[in-house]
Amino acid sequence: MEAFTLPDFYLPHPARLNPHVERSRAHSMEWARQMGMLDSPTPDGGLVWDEAALASMDYALMCAYTHPDCDGPMLDLITDWYVWVFFFDDHFLEQFKYSRDLQSAQAYLDRLELFMVAEDEEPPEPENPAERGLNDLWQRTIPMMSTDWRQRFTLSTHNLMVESMWELDNINRERIANPIEYIQMRRRVGGAPWSANLVEVAVGAEIPDRIAETRPMRVLRDTFSDAVHLRNDLFSYQREVREEGENSNAVLVFERFFDCSTQEAADLVNDLLTSRLIQFENTALGEVSGLFTDYAVAPHEQLGVAGYVKGLQDWQAGGHEWHARSSRYMNDRAATRPSGGLSGPTGLGTSALRPAFSTVALGLRQRSRQHSQPVFAPVGHLTLPELYMPYTLRMSPHLDAARRHGVEWARRMGMFDSVPGVEVGGVWDERRFVIFDFAHCASMIHADASAEQLNLSSDWLAWGTYGDDYFPVVFGASRNLAAAKVCNDRLSAFMPLDLGPTPEPTNPIERGLADLWQRTAGPMTSSARRQFRTAVEDMTASWLWELNNQAQHNVPDPIDYIEMRRKTFGSDMTISLARLARSDEVPAGIYQTRTLRELETAAQDYACFTNDLFSYQKEVEFEGELHNIVLVVENFLGVDRWRARDIVANLMRARMEQFEHIVAVELPNMFEEFDLDEDARTMLTRHADELKDWMSGILEWHRRCGRYTEEELRGSRTGAAQKEVPSRPTGLGTSAARVAETLRRGDSRNDDSPNGGAAGDRDDSGEAAPVTVATVDDGELTAS
Repeated sequence: MEAFTLPDFYLPHPARLNPHVERSRAHSMEWARQMGMLDSPTPDGGLVWDEAALASMDYALMCAYTHPDCDGPMLDLITDWYVWVFFFDDHFLEQFKYSRDLQSAQAYLDRLELFMVAEDEEPPEPENPAERGLNDLWQRTIPMMSTDWRQRFTLSTHNLMVESMWELDNINRERIANPIEYIQMRRRVGGAPWSANLVEVAVGAEIPDRIAETRPMRVLRDTFSDAVHLRNDLFSYQREVREEGENSNAVLVFERFFDCSTQEAADLVNDLLTSRLIQFENTALGEVSGLFTDYAVAPHEQLGVAGYVKGLQDWQAGGHEWHARSSRYMNDRAATRPSGGLSGPTGLGTSALRPAFSTVALGLRQRSRQHSQPVFAPVGHLTLPELYMPYTLRMSPHLDAARRHGVEWARRMGMFDSVPGVEVGGVWDERRFVIFDFAHCASMIHADASAEQLNLSSDWLAWGTYGDDYFPVVFGASRNLAAAKVCNDRLSAFMPLDLGPTPEPTNPIERGLADLWQRTAGPMTSSARRQFRTAVEDMTASWLWELNNQAQHNVPDPIDYIEMRRKTFGSDMTISLARLARSDEVPAGIYQTRTLRELETAAQDYACFTNDLFSYQKEVEFEGELHNIVLVVENFLGVDRWRARDIVANLMRARMEQFEHIVAVELPNMFEEFDLDEDARTMLTRHADELKDWMSGILEWHRRCGRYTEEELRGSRTGAAQKEVPSRPTGLGTSAARVAETLRRGDSRNDDSPNGGAAGDRDDSGEAAPVTVATVDDGELTAS
């Protein structure tokens, strides 16, 4: 009996079939036989595959659907790659899933790595079908591609092989990942980034290396990967979870985390799949063209990128069609049933249009929800549950001195002055700066800093928060995205890697950055300096991402939000500040391992979600923000803010428990795996301890800081009202704005209601609140 009914899928691109499919069927069967894949034994005496099993799985059909335009020889090569990767997956699990022999599993993977060699290197002699297949494919593929592509493909192949240990370890521990961890790790284990690399081979066009790691190309790759993996999890749940006992499946992850039925979990996974496909389309249509301009991408390179994007779309469409037909998956009637909940047009000659109409309806529902979120809703104070925090606070003895320094430094940088766009009163004033108390935050997240280092850390926190406030106030209300981009582009000039001269600062952001960079970068090594500058650039570029979403009135896709939130929060930058007091002796590659990456992102998510919980009323009610994890969960799941709040708190606990698991189990295992010396072990243990201070300090600062209290928020709004334009807008076409202003002022008269918001707002019992119909902010009319 099937575990659930497959949901309706969003399928925006029709599948097409490569005419060379029969040729590749015959070729891949013979190739698999030559590599020894059809007579490879399992530990229980059976075979991993036989001819009938390979024929029924029909990887040639999959590749013919996913690469419909390549010629026969290329389709043969691509098909062989997929035969190899599926054989590797099945062979690895057969050999080690039941034996739990992790040491032999690691040795198996280490040997496979030896067959991905440079053109002038000799691989070892293959000893099993997986090695034989990889060796053959590597020699046939690498001569066609550039060194840059080979390096990217080597990394993605390495990831899908090595991270299989994560799956095996979770099975061994009977551990089910949390949703964020699962999505991140599934990209590496599932191999879709590897598939994206092969799309470049199939379409005969490489992505220019200078843009390969930019946000648009990274999002295209990640959304493609997530959609491929989520779809696969839906089709493979029956086999993987019910029959084989695996626990790396999104449906199972959602089922356990949300404590819901399998059908409800499957529907949630499909909703996320739809959201990722829409994010792919938004990125391809809205961000890639700007990338061409920024990086002066030549016309022939632009055509190559267009071919790559089309290849990814073909893969999505063809991958679904194959999943619906392959014997490998649960797919009863999936190939013939239409998608979508609406029947579409009826009547003679419309039958072919109905499935397309239905799948469009699925996308429209998702888009409508993301682009119709009410803004400036009087949500009132969001009471918070007890947040899980297992670590105790520590505090620097230099706090009082850092507080005095911080006020003086912000004054010298001009953070209390008027700036263009905020002529009256400035972005901040001294009273508010004192209430924000950045030195208090720095004293806890960098408890071991010297007096000078604490001043520097406090100033960086002040600068980052000022910039985060400056961009929406100066550029957001006017929707002047071009000016915001110019402002951001200038910032790198104030962080010269050679510590050379900088331009004359024109605003407090530039002035503050110029001062901070000279004080910070001097003692750093060149590599640390470059890494720190990238962290700052990532943070400031993420402010543009927020402005773009705000201009489009787009509530972000949940995964895109979480990944960008780490940047908007300045996580990498503030974590890096803890390392300023020492020279890091840890090999650079260690920080790129799964263990360290998951350790840091788990801590970052905990801190980012802490900020979103405490700032919910400030951002949603007073600023009309769409970038808050509580709001994103509300919008995506269609739940109220109280349920969304609890889901976020549960995510924070899950990420914290993952952090604890890594510190207790995975970090010591990594020490042994890489045979690290005592100094490196001490350094990494200290890094984990600093992250504990970072998380506990950020939570405590939010509990004590006046920035998010309702009293401060309403006082600030009263002050802002005194700085408004002196008269209402007049003239042709302004009547709606005058009505909106009247409505807003009417809302303001209800600010003293018992619930702390508009009359009728929901208190802690959860009663519903009305939303603002329209508002005027700094002369801008915003409808909600």
